[in-house]
Amino acid sequence: MTTALALRDHSLALTGPVGSLDAYVQNVSSIPVLSREEEQELAMRFKQHADLEAARQLVISNLRFVVHIAKGYSGYGLPVGDLIQEGNIGLMKAVKRFDPSVGVRLVSFAVHWIRAEIHEFVLRNWRLVKVATTKAQRKLFFNLRKTRKHLGWMSEDERQAIAKDLGVAKKDVVEMEKRLGSRDMSFDLGPGDDEERTFAPAAYLESPDADPAVAYEEEDFMADSQAQLAAGLETLDERSRDILTRRWLADDKETLQTLADEYGVSAERIRQIEANAIRKLRTTMAA
Repeated sequence: MTTALALRDHSLALTGPVGSLDAYVQNVSSIPVLSREEEQELAMRFKQHADLEAARQLVISNLRFVVHIAKGYSGYGLPVGDLIQEGNIGLMKAVKRFDPSVGVRLVSFAVHWIRAEIHEFVLRNWRLVKVATTKAQRKLFFNLRKTRKHLGWMSEDERQAIAKDLGVAKKDVVEMEKRLGSRDMSFDLGPGDDEERTFAPAAYLESPDADPAVAYEEEDFMADSQAQLAAGLETLDERSRDILTRRWLADDKETLQTLADEYGVSAERIRQIEANAIRKLRTTMAA
């Protein structure tokens, strides 16, 4: 199946009900990554001919990177699905502005736009997350905020009346009133703030230098290398596999002498078996 056909099939799958966030993540993770040449061709089609199908394929092939970036912001108490949705908007904006003649990959260009949309979403929702975390608190938040625009700070009778109208305890009204009257937390550290003592959301955001494409490639390389290593070890005889595993892969590595005593041979013989096993493993993994 060609990359274009595979992308079309995934596009059709994503337009229907996905079922859950895990199913969505699994689906986008299975979408093939475009080669540089395929990406350039699609980008030129969209830039020169406004080909919307080309733009759709560019977006779909990079959805996995949005998921990777969005997960880095999961510590804010915001739903990861919402973060991914905002990141997808940033990806679409990036596709619209991408110039293939510059010579960079789309994902490297899109990182800025994806993060910008997620940052904006975090900023819009940061205070609400802290002020109202349950359904009842959100209901009280919006109603009390509307009421305070006209009343300012309320009397005991007014608090009691609002509690009765909204079906909540008066102490909840008092607590929410305090939260509404508190100062917004700054997203960034102020000029005189001690970064070791002062909390600011910006300090917990992913580094702007992090490249999701590089991170994904490294993860994919490590997973592939581990799979090749496991397969290569299976080609060794039991003794060679045991010696190699305990000498190189175990947390507490054994000495040549310890293994020599266990197998009833010399330490030099253990070294020879180890060297032969390594040569065979390298040949197997290089094939």
